Amino acid sequence: MTDRKSTKHLVLHCSATRPAMDVGAADIRRWHQAQGWRDIGYHYVIRRNGKVEKGRAEQSVGAHVARYNSASLGICLVGGVKQNDFTVPEDNFTPEQWASLRELLAVLVRKYPSAKVIGHRDFPGVNKACPSFDARDWARKNGFPAGEVK
Repeated sequence: MTDRKSTKHLVLHCSATRPAMDVGAADIRRWHQAQGWRDIGYHYVIRRNGKVEKGRAEQSVGAHVARYNSASLGICLVGGVKQNDFTVPEDNFTPEQWASLRELLAVLVRKYPSAKVIGHRDFPGVNKACPSFDARDWARKNGFPAGEVK
């Protein structure tokens, strides 16, 4: 796999799974590989219980936001759609997931000080609700640098 040369964006995603589904990086890796991908597209997966699992190697180019993978890290929160209708986005993340996301971002922002937090849906040409919440607003409210795509 190719190594990333820069990290401009810390991209928040959701797995678009129902809240009762407790999937992890191994499950998502299988789904992505079944689509012909080399590996899981995300660098980190945060399970419903808050456990952070490593996905693709952090230094590798991800496969999570078209045209921006070479300068971004992908973080996936498990959940993000309604239990009774998987086509409807819903911010249904657990307190444990939010706590883990704050901890993970604190580490990543120190490691990549010029990187900005942004949601998948905030990139040009993305027609999805992912991550099912306003990532930039959440980042600002939690003291993280939020960004725009340039």
